[in-house]
Amino acid sequence: MPDAEKPGPTTGVTDEIIQDEIQAHGLARRVHFVRRLYEWILGWAETRHAGKAMAALAFFEAIFFPVPADVLLIALCLGRPRSSFRWAMACTAWSVAGGATAMLIGLAVGKDRVVAVMDLLGRGETAAQALDLLRQYGFWTVAIAALTPVPYSVCSWLAGFSEVHPLAYLAASALFRPMRFFGVAGLVYVFGPPAKRFIDKYFNLITWLVMLPVIAFILWKVLLTLMRG
Repeated sequence: MPDAEKPGPTTGVTDEIIQDEIQAHGLARRVHFVRRLYEWILGWAETRHAGKAMAALAFFEAIFFPVPADVLLIALCLGRPRSSFRWAMACTAWSVAGGATAMLIGLAVGKDRVVAVMDLLGRGETAAQALDLLRQYGFWTVAIAALTPVPYSVCSWLAGFSEVHPLAYLAASALFRPMRFFGVAGLVYVFGPPAKRFIDKYFNLITWLVMLPVIAFILWKVLLTLMRG
């Protein structure tokens, strides 16, 4: 728990919830530094600043921060299941705002600068082709990252570099990011603490299965393009 802070009775989050959440993430179990980072983030869930911490984590995780927003969201939902949808709404709004910030910065950098840098490494043409493909399927690429465990921050930067239309980016984020966060919140709201085991084991798998037809379609189109080339 952050120093000089006392447990916030309004969140209902306990040390047991925090430790269970850390144990659910393999990297946090095995790497001391990562564990300490998770403990610091989750410690805020026990304080009166939990809402601000949720907003900050969701925003910065969508730009560069390595700890997924789901970690704090799940803990807060478990602490007070009746508030699950309120936490999910805050998480969604700030995550999309952070992703849009990364995307706009990437857009300002632009494709030409990225290709020029990669050209110094002898990969300029490959980078240009990859960014063109990303732009062509920009909406669905963002949708995949918004719903699945694919890093949303990385996709946001790449969407900017490849000059995906901002409205396409926002539409995909606004449609699919809530599906992830409200999916978690809904499970906890309906089933309570027992939902955590299901989320840890199956939730990410379900998101992959939902997006599997989209991924298969994009891969098929890319394969056809390469064959014609």
